[in-house]
Amino acid sequence: MARLVRWALFAVSCALLGGCETVKSGWDSLWGSGGTVAHADLKPTQGNTVSGKVEFRQSGSTVHVAVDLVGLAPNSEHGFHVHERGDCSAPDAMSAGGHFNPEGVGHGDYGHPPHHSGDLPNLKADGKGEVHTSFDIGALSVCSGSGDVDGHSVVVHRDADDYKSQPAGNSGPRLACGVIAAK
Repeated sequence: MARLVRWALFAVSCALLGGCETVKSGWDSLWGSGGTVAHADLKPTQGNTVSGKVEFRQSGSTVHVAVDLVGLAPNSEHGFHVHERGDCSAPDAMSAGGHFNPEGVGHGDYGHPPHHSGDLPNLKADGKGEVHTSFDIGALSVCSGSGDVDGHSVVVHRDADDYKSQPAGNSGPRLACGVIAAK
């Protein structure tokens, strides 16, 4: 009977988590062993060349975000956000909707609450127009809670986020978009 109860709890957990699972990967040496992971492959919007990958890895109450992008203007700065819908089908990525904001608060600096859960730090391209960076954020989660990124999208904008203009930081058109999916 106990075995049946454990199996039922396992099955319910799997159903609730969908594609979420704990994995080990090459990132383990950087982030520690295992963790719940979600990825997004960013593709350029119409007329742009920005592409890359973003990984979200849950570790306790923090999400480690690793970003690798190419195709940006050299030495440029760009707004970077999780958006409410996992839909990058529109040529300008407007199908992704606004910033992910389950708490219904104003836009702001990701390091100083209150702010949208989807407010992330600006990305700074190097002299080759590439971004290879990582940071930690507590407002998001992978496969749990109201801040769950699974099924949403991540967007790179043309301009830097000013962290104060409402509703989205005046960061301009969308250069690249990727749907976030848990592994």
